[in-house]
Amino acid sequence: MAILMCRPEFFGVEYEINPWMHVAVSVDHALAEAQWERLHRTYAALGVPIELAEPVAGQPDMVFTANAAVVWKRKAVLSNFRHDERHGEEEHWNAELVQRGFEVHRLPHDIAFEGAGDALFVGDRLFLGHGFRTDLEAHAPVAALLGVEIVSLQLADPRFYHLDTCFCPLNESTVLFAPEAFAPESAARIRDLVPHVIEVPADVAAGFACNAMPVGDTVISSLAASQLESPLERAGFSTVELPMSEFMKSGGGVRCLSLPLDLGA
Repeated sequence: MAILMCRPEFFGVEYEINPWMHVAVSVDHALAEAQWERLHRTYAALGVPIELAEPVAGQPDMVFTANAAVVWKRKAVLSNFRHDERHGEEEHWNAELVQRGFEVHRLPHDIAFEGAGDALFVGDRLFLGHGFRTDLEAHAPVAALLGVEIVSLQLADPRFYHLDTCFCPLNESTVLFAPEAFAPESAARIRDLVPHVIEVPADVAAGFACNAMPVGDTVISSLAASQLESPLERAGFSTVELPMSEFMKSGGGVRCLSLPLDLGA
């Protein structure tokens, strides 16, 4: 599994487009760099190949590479960001993916879609979120472009504005998810379709515990994941808990900083 990352050279909270972002709360840039580097070193220590996208001045959220696109079998569906503040990223993500040999597709510009922030695979089935940053109307064309089966999930709590803040596939049969983040019928679908669910209380999910990345039987997450060590251990996983305080100020964590590039390969 190769992961695309982007150094936080220009990262900061320069606008407010989710409940976590407050321009009056300054980011400690040196600490953000240290936290990012620690995640980078953790991946390297686990043998994960890392590719680096070029940071771009004036695009402070490019550090969140998961929002670039959803990728599957060397195809990518590029994000159409909901908010004007992030539209400038799109051309850069297109170039980064084309450079890496992806067949890149775009949705009509009037349909919001925010990549792997709202699109996560459980095995070869794609779970897609909608309600805040991605339109339900994006789901069918994404499915057609990638040639995959999808499950549509409605997000219900603005704190969990992307699917990856409240739902994390650990393998083809196990997920972390925060039921309170979903409309009741969507939470029920997850329970029905996934053989093993580890339910996460909303207060733990609010510490970005679900915004995690599995590497084999290791789950890398924020410090809040310490509260999930027991259920994860029972499911066969160990945890690596990393400080993510500076990125949480912008509504992100481990998964937001990481885009797997070879899904379905």
